[in-house]
Amino acid sequence: MVVDLAPFANKRILITGGLGFIGSNLAHVLAGHCAELTLVDSLIPQYGGNLFNISGIEDKVRVNIADVRDESSMHYLVRGQDYLFNLAGQVSHIDSMLDPFTDLDINCRAQLSILEACKKNNRDVKIVFAGTRGQYGKPMRLPVSEDHLQQPTDVNGINNMAGEWYHILYNNVYGIRACSLRLTNTYGPRHHMRTSRQGVLSWFIRLAIEGKTIELYGGGEQKRDFNYVDDVVDALLLAAASDAANGQVFNVGSGQPASLREAAELVCEIAGSGSVRAVEFPPDKKRIEIGDYYADITKIRTVLGWQPRVPLREGLERTIAFYKKNWRHYWDAE
Repeated sequence: MVVDLAPFANKRILITGGLGFIGSNLAHVLAGHCAELTLVDSLIPQYGGNLFNISGIEDKVRVNIADVRDESSMHYLVRGQDYLFNLAGQVSHIDSMLDPFTDLDINCRAQLSILEACKKNNRDVKIVFAGTRGQYGKPMRLPVSEDHLQQPTDVNGINNMAGEWYHILYNNVYGIRACSLRLTNTYGPRHHMRTSRQGVLSWFIRLAIEGKTIELYGGGEQKRDFNYVDDVVDALLLAAASDAANGQVFNVGSGQPASLREAAELVCEIAGSGSVRAVEFPPDKKRIEIGDYYADITKIRTVLGWQPRVPLREGLERTIAFYKKNWRHYWDAE
């Protein structure tokens, strides 16, 4: 499946979190295919924004260093935009528990401010919001479909749930076309790699490249969906281009879950270094652990025609090759 970029030709597109992981990969696909592409990012170090992420497309994008919490900036930036990919957020589950008010500001209040900016300045924009599987909490059944009860186990899940439903509300009440994709364990090039708090598989990759030991809490038998970032970008584009997505939420999953142990061992095999060992859960992580999670992706297949294309091994091979070449732009030598 190759996503048709024709709907974005001669359009103005805004990506919040545009210098971050998913935003920058989306920018690489859209660069040169639209009239104007603007990337908004606060470049707060711990949130993953990285100017190297737009290496090779610098002359095809506009970069605005701004915080989505700045209401006056967002009122200006949303004007005239045809599409808004709303990807800015605080994604660490642990950080959300240590600093719940910052998570609330970014993942909840700022989302409402963006929607108010659109209501006042640009009701014709189409918005795609990045939700999270963390909204579901501990699954009551597997695979998890969109109608599963949402019962988050951490502050991040609660605030993302609110942010998502603000988008659906503004779609339903004000006619601002919006939808949400509930993402899970996205991995690939251009991810934040300085800490372990923003992506379990990305941290495994760094440890393996450095020849270190990957510690698996509880033995790593928990099953997860792992989505290569190119597949997630496809889902974002399909959702943006389709009016059938308006007012809807969609799971994005792999269709082929793997355990954390399987993923870690595969990372070490491909990297040619690193090792794996089981350890006990730290109490803070045990309290918010959800067990197995993998998504039912029937809805997004049926409504949008989306299908993940990149198997885990292939995605890891691409990702590890990228970081072996470019690691100095993503973490410091120890």
